[in-house]
Amino acid sequence: MSRKITIPKAGEGKRGPEGHLGYLVRQANVAVRAAMEKALADIDATPAQFAVLTMIVAYPGVSGAELARLTFLTPQTINVIVRNLVRGGTIEKTAHAVHGRVLRLTATAKGQALLKRCRSRVQEVEGRIAGLAGKDEEKAVRRWLVAVAEELGGR
Repeated sequence: MSRKITIPKAGEGKRGPEGHLGYLVRQANVAVRAAMEKALADIDATPAQFAVLTMIVAYPGVSGAELARLTFLTPQTINVIVRNLVRGGTIEKTAHAVHGRVLRLTATAKGQALLKRCRSRVQEVEGRIAGLAGKDEEKAVRRWLVAVAEELGGR
């Protein structure tokens, strides 16, 4: 005789405040990613492309390897994203002045425009997140998230 298990909604049971902290962080991450995917869908951009463009604009000339570390994506995934962004005319690759095999990435005007459209969509999602806490709480959460990354990841 098999018993059907009812999966609790977010916020209930082990998916609520009494759940494991790592699970709750992952649950929140998945929810943010899904909201970002939805927000970016009609402009044909993915959260990963948004992250890549954001870092290329923030750090012009970044290499693919550096980009992988900055975006928490694998080098293979970065290669696919970069190839698609180059094909779409949103970024350019140039050889490093000293190490010719190292490619430096920069955003084109088209890439800057796409990033601006993406940011306005993502800011709506981030506004919803920030709205769940007051300003002081938000600052504390930001500090805590950074501290977790420093303590556990060292990145």
